[in-house]
Amino acid sequence: MYDLIKNEEGGDMSKRERVSLAEVSQATGKMLNRGDSAHLNEGAAPTLDDITQSLHFSPGDGRIWLNGQRMQLVHMTSLGSLRRELLESIGAERTRGLLTRVGYSAGARDAQLLRERWPDADPAALFSAGPRMHSLEGAVKVEALHFEFDVELGTYRGEFLWHHSGEDEVHTADFGIGTEPACWMQTGYAIGYTSAMIGRLTIYREIECMSMGHKHCRLIGKPADEWDNVEEDLRFLNAEAFVSTTAYSEPLAHQKAAILEGDDERPYADKEMVGVSSAFNAACHMLKRVAPTAATVLFTGESGVGKELFAYMLHQIGKRKGQPFVAVNCAAIPETLIESELFGVERGAFTGATQSRPGRFERASGGTLFLDEIATLSLVAQGKLLRALQEGEVERVGGVRSIKVDVRVVAATNVDLREEIRQGRFREDLFFRLNVFPIHLPPLRDRRDDIPLLMGYFMRHYGQKHQRRLTGFTARAVDALLNYHFPGNIRELQNLVERGVIYANEDGPIDLPHLFTSGEESQASYFSLAQTGRLTSQGAVAAPVAAVSTELLDVLPGMLGEAEAWSLDALESTLILAAVKRADGNLSAAARMLGLTRPQLSYRMKKLQDA
Repeated sequence: MYDLIKNEEGGDMSKRERVSLAEVSQATGKMLNRGDSAHLNEGAAPTLDDITQSLHFSPGDGRIWLNGQRMQLVHMTSLGSLRRELLESIGAERTRGLLTRVGYSAGARDAQLLRERWPDADPAALFSAGPRMHSLEGAVKVEALHFEFDVELGTYRGEFLWHHSGEDEVHTADFGIGTEPACWMQTGYAIGYTSAMIGRLTIYREIECMSMGHKHCRLIGKPADEWDNVEEDLRFLNAEAFVSTTAYSEPLAHQKAAILEGDDERPYADKEMVGVSSAFNAACHMLKRVAPTAATVLFTGESGVGKELFAYMLHQIGKRKGQPFVAVNCAAIPETLIESELFGVERGAFTGATQSRPGRFERASGGTLFLDEIATLSLVAQGKLLRALQEGEVERVGGVRSIKVDVRVVAATNVDLREEIRQGRFREDLFFRLNVFPIHLPPLRDRRDDIPLLMGYFMRHYGQKHQRRLTGFTARAVDALLNYHFPGNIRELQNLVERGVIYANEDGPIDLPHLFTSGEESQASYFSLAQTGRLTSQGAVAAPVAAVSTELLDVLPGMLGEAEAWSLDALESTLILAAVKRADGNLSAAARMLGLTRPQLSYRMKKLQDA
C-alpha cells in the first residue's frame, strides 16, 4: 500500500501518442489490481511534495486545511495526557478500541480525500499515498519491507517498519517499556486506509513495537479472513460487543441464523451488524443505552438503512431476548386488515373468519413488537394503536373482552413524523407515545468507512448462497462503489453485490459491468481530462459529458473550428473558465457544472495557473 506500482507493461501512458478510453481504463485497472515492492516508482504523483502543497495555513482566521479538510495542530504531550486519562478511567481494552477506531476513521477519510484531490492520478499512486499523508500529519515514518497484492484474486501481503512513532513516545513516557504493542491509532489508520483503497477488510498486526523495547515497530497486514483468531482484532474495531466479529472469519453457512417471528420468518444470518464508522458506532452506543430498559424506541432514517436489523438487535441485547420478536410491515398490510392483523379476530367476526386467531400484539406478548413504516397507518388504526399502548390491552375484532398484553413496542419510519403531524396525517399524541427514545440511523453515504466491510461481507454471503466462488472486486468496481451515492442505502449495496456475484465468472472478480446494469447512475466525474490532457476513465458507466452543463458546450463549436489552436489542454482551460464565469466566481457551482467536486476543480485551476 505504501509505494507506487509501475504499469506492468512498463509503459508510461503520459508518453504514449494515442490511447483509447478502453485502453486507459484497462491499463489503470491492471496497475491497481496487482503489484509488489519490486516494482516501485517513487516519483509518481501524488508524491510527498504534492501532498505537502495541499496543506494550507490560514492563521488570520484560525484555520488549517489539508486536502480541503480542516485540521488542527495538537501538542503530542497533550495527546499523551488524553491517552493516559483514558487508560486510567476506562481501562486498556476500551482505550485501545477507541483509539483504533479513531485511527481507522482517519485512514479511511484520507483515502477518500486523496481520491478527490487527485481524481486523475494513477490509482496505484493513490494506493501508495497513505503513508505519505500519515507522515505529513506527523504520526510516523513508514518503511516498506515487502508487499504484494492482487485485488482480483483477493490477496494482499505487506510488511512494514514504523520509525519515530509518536504514539510510542507518549506511551513509554507515561508507562515505560511494556509487553504489549501500543501503536493502536496508527494500526487503525493502516487498516482503514488499505481497506478503503482495495475494498476488502485488511487487518494489520504489530509484531514488534518500540513500547516493547524494540528498535522500531514492525507491522504485518493481510485480509481479515486469512488471520487466525481475527475476532481479537475485530473487537477493537467494534464499538459494542454485539457488532459482528465473525463476519470476516467464520463461514456464514456455519453461523447460527436467528429466525424472526414475523411476516416471512426471515433468517438474519445475512444481516449481522457490520460497521466501524463513527456514525454507525454512535447509533450502536444509543442502542446499548436503551436496550436494558422497557422504553419505546423510534428508529428514523431512509429506506434501506437497516432499521429492522437494529430493532432486532435491540431485542437481542435487552431483557426480553428469550421472548418473541414479531415484526410487522405496516405498509404491506391493507387498511381493511390492519386491525385484525394487529389485534386478532374472533370466529364469525366477518365473512371468512372461520376461526379465532391472535393478532401480532398477542403473539409478541412478553417480547418485542416491531412496527415498521408506522406512518402508513390510517388515522383510525393510529387511534386504536394508541389505546393499546396506553392501556396495555387489546380487543380482537368481533370480540367482547379485553386481553392484557405485555409488549415492548419498537417503531420505525422513513418520513418526518413531525411534518406528517403538520399535514394532518399522523396523530400528535401517538407520536409522543412512540418518540420516547428516538435513534436516527445514518444513510450509507454518511458511513462510507463501512462500505469496504459490507462489500466483502455480502460477497462472501452470496457466494455461499448461490454456490459461486469469487476472488474479489476489480479496482474500478471498488472505486465506483466507494463513490456511489446509494439512494437505496445498504439494501441497494446488498443487491448490487448479489447481482455481481451472479454475473461474474467463476473464480474471477466482480467488475463494474457486473454491478451497474439496472439504470443506476454512477458519478459522471469518473470520466475526466487527465493531467496529460487525455480523456481518462476511473471506471464509471455514465457518459463523459453527462454532468457538464449544456450551456458550457456552446464554447466547443468555435474551438473545434479553429483547428490550429485546438488542443485538449485548451479545451480543459476554456471549459473551466467558462464554468467559473457562468457561476459568477462560485467554485462549488462551477464544479457542479463540470461534474467535479470543488477540490478537483481547485486542483485543475492550480495546474492551469502553474502551466
